[in-house]
Parts: sequence; structure tokens; C-alpha cells
Amino acid sequence: MKQISLTMTGYFDKGKKTKREQFLAEMERVLPWGRFCALIEPHYPKGSVAGGRPPLPLERMFRIYCLQQWYNLSDPGAEEALYDSITMRGFAGGRTDADVIPDETSILNFRRLLETHQLTAHVFAQINAHLSEREMLLGKGTIVDATIINAPSSTKNAQKKRDPQMHQTRKGRQWYFGMKVHTGTDTDSGLVHTVCATAANVADVNMLGELLHGAEQSLHGDSAYHSKELKTQAEAAGIEFNVNQRGSRHRPLTQAQRARNRRLSRVRATVEHPFLVVKRLWGHAKVRYRGIAKNLAQMYTLFALANLYRVRYRLMGALGSVRP
Repeated sequence: MKQISLTMTGYFDKGKKTKREQFLAEMERVLPWGRFCALIEPHYPKGSVAGGRPPLPLERMFRIYCLQQWYNLSDPGAEEALYDSITMRGFAGGRTDADVIPDETSILNFRRLLETHQLTAHVFAQINAHLSEREMLLGKGTIVDATIINAPSSTKNAQKKRDPQMHQTRKGRQWYFGMKVHTGTDTDSGLVHTVCATAANVADVNMLGELLHGAEQSLHGDSAYHSKELKTQAEAAGIEFNVNQRGSRHRPLTQAQRARNRRLSRVRATVEHPFLVVKRLWGHAKVRYRGIAKNLAQMYTLFALANLYRVRYRLMGALGSVRP
């Protein structure tokens, strides 16, 4: 039986539990590790190539991938963090000196395996299925919205040009360069059920059809999604069209229309909460990779983990845990 190394015994005798330890302990409890491993295992290397190292345990690699999302770590940064933090190393499964810490190339290869086989989209679906089974994701109504993820606009790089898949757009009086993440969010729970990504210059309304799951009873969104044609289509499909109305310079909104928008915005504001977790709490306000596909693969994971994070206490209560 493996024993904890002498360098770690004093650490585990300490009295205080740090915020990082508490957070990782909570996520340890609520993440369905078995479902993820079963999903990825058919694509994961089964044995070592002649003369090469055997692959590390699948669950350990996925745990490290999760750490990358929560702490906004690059592949080299993840390797260094595992050496630097006993808490993160313990979460990844490295509790003794004999446990191997993967190098940045191994971490990179695992991430690329997830991207190549589009497994992060399946991880997102698996987590939502996990939540639906516990009646935490009801799907009675959808709130649609989009957020801009900034990309480097500088041409001081190896290619001497900006990412061709990213574009600039204006929001208010401010110009942005990057991509846009579009989400469909459940009105009852505030959990994200659909994620799409485009260049930043794609109009929000053009992605509306991609964000609906088809069984909605109501639709909420800001004025960017309002049009008479869409309202007619929604009502014909039996969907309550609760999208904010839009005024113009020559036809401003009436007092009744503004009051309606304020009432609807109380429901629509829920859509901002997942963006708060992903962009502010976990620091993903800028793209890490070039191209839409790689960044979308990461967004699937981020919003999946954000869904679990936002209902973690309810899940822990169902598992018999008490909120700290």
C-alpha cells in the first residue's frame, strides 16, 4: 500500500482549510468522474508504444484538464502548478512521491485528443444529462444571449497577422476584436443547455435557431433578438415570445413598452450568471487558442463545469453532504 511521503505529512496536519482545498473538495464530490472516463476511454491510448512511456491514468489526465479550466492555466502552467501546489497535485491523484506528474507535452496531447474527437461537446451533454436526471435542468423556457471573448489584435507573432477566424465588432461606442460565445440558458435553473461560437461580427439574432432545444414554452432575450418575423414564428410554434422590444430614433419605446422590458429583464438577467463564472471568476475573458474550433471546445468544458459549480450545494445535499 502506498504511503504519503514525509514531505506531505506536516501539511495534512494543519488546522485551516484553504479556499482552494474547499473548492476542489466540493467539485470532487459533484463531478461524475465515471461518466467522463467511460466517454473518453475508447479514444484514450491503451498501452505504450515500443520504447515509450505507458499512458498515465485517464482520470488523472481529465482531472488536470479540469484544473486548467478552473485556474486558467496553459499546458506549461498546468505542469508547473502541479509541482508547486500540493493541493492541486492531490486533486489530480498525485499523493505520493511515486505518482508521476505529466509533463506539458502529455497535457497538450490529452487536450488535443479531446478536441480531435469533439469530446468536450459530449462532456457538456453528459453533465446536462446528469443534471436533468436530478430535475435540475427543466427546459421549459430558454434565455438567449451572447458574450464577446477578446482575442489578441496585435500582429507581433510568428504569422505576422491576426487570427483570420476572429473579427472586430462594435458594442456601444467600443470596438472589440475576437469571438462571440452564444448560449441558450434554462429559465428555471439558470443553467446553460446550448453553446455555440462564431466570430465577433456575427449578429446575435442569426444564431437564435441554434440555441433552442425545440421543446421551449417561452423564449427570452434582449432587444438584439427582436423582430416581427421571429415573433410570428415563435407564436406559431406555441412559444411565448418574451423578447425585449427595440425602439429607434424616430420611434422611441412607449412607457408601457419600457415597463414590459424592465419586467422581462428580471428574468433575462439570469443569463449573465454563467458568464460571470466563466469570464470573471475563472478568468476566461480572452481566448487562449487560435481559431474558433479550439476555443469552442474549451467553452463546452467551461460552461459544463460552470453548471456543476452553480448547483454544487444542491448536488452535495443529494449526496448526503452538508454545505460548509
